[in-house]
Amino acid sequence: MDGAVAAAEGVEHQRLAILAAVAAGALAGAVTGFLQTKLLIHPVLAGIITMSGLYSINLAVLGSSNLALTSNMPTVFKLVSELGLSTETTRTVLSVAACLICLVLVIWFFRTHVGMCIRATGDNSVMVRASSIDVDRMITLGLCLSNGLVALSGGLIAQYQKFADISSGTGTLVVGLASVIIGEAIIGKRSVTVGFLSALLGAMIYRFIYTAAINYSPFPAYMLKLVSAIIVAIALAIPAFKFYAERAGLRKGAGRDA
Repeated sequence: MDGAVAAAEGVEHQRLAILAAVAAGALAGAVTGFLQTKLLIHPVLAGIITMSGLYSINLAVLGSSNLALTSNMPTVFKLVSELGLSTETTRTVLSVAACLICLVLVIWFFRTHVGMCIRATGDNSVMVRASSIDVDRMITLGLCLSNGLVALSGGLIAQYQKFADISSGTGTLVVGLASVIIGEAIIGKRSVTVGFLSALLGAMIYRFIYTAAINYSPFPAYMLKLVSAIIVAIALAIPAFKFYAERAGLRKGAGRDA
């Protein structure tokens, strides 16, 4: 929301609007980390509390439930289009470039010492604490990083769509989980790099399925949420489908052996 407001105010350097969004997201992650590590609030509840507070803050920043960016307002996409590229080409190139840059940086970061500490904290916080690593700091840092990336995505999407809406992020968590599960079902998760690549592939596949369902669905427009819910439910059920298929294969193998 900060990025959209900064762009709407006519910020000369459009990149500062994106940086403002990332900073705001990282600050929100720090708040969640503080609630979780210092006030000992359950991680899920800490996230819910932060999101509830951010709803009011976003409304105050936007000034209304939505904000439109007119064609003459500066955005990073408009800046790149001045190089002579068409609108669609600019959107595609900049979106892919931003995605790849973030992917490379995150993969590199999680191979550093701090990144390894964050990964270890997620796997076994008790062991990490016994190794004299500040678990609370690692949790907070991880939340700042993740929320900063989410804010970066939101800032880019707002400038991509040329509007920001207070409810634009509704359901994103479930979609993200579905994307990760789809990617892991196809590629698997054998390393950090493969894990991130599988999540990216899963997100692309989900969006392709979602777009196809919208364009070719025989259902009326008001059934869109139901169609989306069915797609997410099927994606989240992939592990169960694999389990039943493997169990059926074992039963057939046992029957032949008998």
